[in-house]
Amino acid sequence: MNPAMTYRLQRQDSAYAPPSIGVKAYVVEDNLLIRDNLMETLKELLNVEVIGHAATEQAACRWLTTHSRDWQLLIVDLFLLEGTGFGVIKQCLRHNTKQRVVVLSNYATEDIRSRCLARGADAVFDKSTELEQFFSYCAVKQ
Repeated sequence: MNPAMTYRLQRQDSAYAPPSIGVKAYVVEDNLLIRDNLMETLKELLNVEVIGHAATEQAACRWLTTHSRDWQLLIVDLFLLEGTGFGVIKQCLRHNTKQRVVVLSNYATEDIRSRCLARGADAVFDKSTELEQFFSYCAVKQ
């Protein structure tokens, strides 16, 4: 099944309770279809406001440098048009306790999970098989 299509969850079938206040998220994803579907689903299911996005490590790091306090949820894919999500995660080493850095990748092997968590990610999910866990994590942690 196409991972992008699994983002198209039905609101009435959802077990996700949106937070009472809107969470601001920044998405680092180079696949336009996945990014658009993810942003729409975050808004519909979880009342998340996506305040920006990037497709490259450099663009994401530049934005995070100038907006370090403007987000509560950072969603990062590992393989980008230029650079990697590892560099983006490193940029957020000093994020505050109200901010969450979440990796959403097709390559969430045990080694990759360990590397992401060691670099400062709060959670790692496989976008092909762990979307329900990803959305549950985002709902609970915000």
